[in-house]
Amino acid sequence: MKFLKSIAAKYNSVSLILRIVCGLALGTVLGLTVPQVTGIGVLGSLFVGALKSIAPVLVFVIVTSALAQGSSKLDRRFGTVIWLYMLTTFLAAALSVITSRLFPQTIVLAEAAQADTIPQGLGEVLTNLLNNLVTNPLASIISGNYIGILLWACLFGMAMKGIASDGTKAFLANTADAVSQVVRWIINLAPFGIMGLMFTNISTNGLSIFTDYGKLLLLLVGTMLLMSLVVAPAIVAVYLRCNPYPLVLRCLKESGVTAFFTRSSAANIPVNMALCERLGLDKDMYSVSIPLGATINMDGAAITITIMTLAAANTLGLEVSLPAAILLSVMSALGACGASGVAGGSLLLIPMACSLFGISNDIAMQVVGVGFIIGVVQDSVETALNSAGDVLFAATAEYHQWRKEGKPLPEFMQKRH
Repeated sequence: MKFLKSIAAKYNSVSLILRIVCGLALGTVLGLTVPQVTGIGVLGSLFVGALKSIAPVLVFVIVTSALAQGSSKLDRRFGTVIWLYMLTTFLAAALSVITSRLFPQTIVLAEAAQADTIPQGLGEVLTNLLNNLVTNPLASIISGNYIGILLWACLFGMAMKGIASDGTKAFLANTADAVSQVVRWIINLAPFGIMGLMFTNISTNGLSIFTDYGKLLLLLVGTMLLMSLVVAPAIVAVYLRCNPYPLVLRCLKESGVTAFFTRSSAANIPVNMALCERLGLDKDMYSVSIPLGATINMDGAAITITIMTLAAANTLGLEVSLPAAILLSVMSALGACGASGVAGGSLLLIPMACSLFGISNDIAMQVVGVGFIIGVVQDSVETALNSAGDVLFAATAEYHQWRKEGKPLPEFMQKRH
């Protein structure tokens, strides 16, 4: 027992990021040298399965607990947060149109991906979204339907606020803390999961994601970096009238890096909540806005949908007019916000966007197949952008209100750079 405790202590003494990088490197080497040892990939499946299982429970208990014992109302700061989430998702799609026109890409089509249901249009996506709002709460948690989870958690939390005893509210808070701790334990084992995921991707696809699809992947990642390092800071600067980069870089470092490796905005909620606390934000506000952002703040998803759709159009030699590009941006932004209500996430919204240009489902699903191949990098960067943005815009809304009230911004925001 002492020996195991000693190993655990040494393991935990090493930086999580360094451990993850080691797992990433080891998974790549094993995938190239011993691809036949498929058992290594099981670690990745277990890691992803654990995150997917606990994340819906986490969102439900955190939102319910926050609303049950919140002492302040969701004032205009909450409206500002929602506006920023929606605005930046649309701007991400519009930015993708611009970068796709500057650097047009074509796709070497892979085999078609399989899906149980494929949304045929924006109307169907929005209908699914509304239907998922009123799905049975237990079914929502089991299936990972975050739109339904948010609605029921809000209703339960507001009901509990009025009728629950102090003991019940304390129990809810303790439950939320306990589930958050479980998520931290799972994330602490991320190096093994990342090793398994990397092994599976490399042993299955080799290094083709960097050769056959290198330019497409570079455009996706480059647009996401442009969004996170140029467009988002510009919006923060407009609201706060100061240098936005101390806040932007802190969010990327303390939230984005972890989200990059876990590839789950929902599972990264405890990390974001802890960061919000260190930033001095109001817990009553960020306890609701952070889980909400993990569901509707989908800048990365909007970029993926738009760029992959335009690449498909370029492959088929289709001309995309400016009005069509604007319509695509709107469709991608709205579709991305509803991605959590569609089985398969943002990739399965690509056929919906492709239908705007008359591209058949057969071709569109081949594009989705390419998305799954490059997903080991694309999905990680997408999640990092989304998760860091959750904290960034929650903090922007809070600090914007501080400025209106004459309160000084945090010291790290006032430093001259």
